[in-house]
Amino acid sequence: MAITLNHTIVPARDKVQSAKFYARIFGFDYIGEFSHFIVVRVNDTLSLDFDERADFESHHYAFKVSETEFDEIFGRLKEESIKYGCGPFNSENMSINHNDGGRGLYFRDPGGHLLEILTVDYAMP
Repeated sequence: MAITLNHTIVPARDKVQSAKFYARIFGFDYIGEFSHFIVVRVNDTLSLDFDERADFESHHYAFKVSETEFDEIFGRLKEESIKYGCGPFNSENMSINHNDGGRGLYFRDPGGHLLEILTVDYAMP
């Protein structure tokens, strides 16, 4: 059996607001409360479990998406006037990248985590 990531904890100042943001922007399934977490299902094998914390470091979460999913997510970002950018240090320059022949962009969630969507895996040596 291949090893898969089952879930990860995403720290948030407001776990419900953050979970609903991911569900709305990405189209993930909002599951709701499980123990003291708020859960969003990404796919059949992965969920994001949001947990409230007063202080935390910003994380980076990258999601590989299809061309159609990219268009849908990008459209929702523009509809909500969410700033985006072409790179991790240019996350608000309102442009996308075309790295490795695909498309990608970066934006921040309500808690300040840096999110990335990309349509093509990075070319690695």
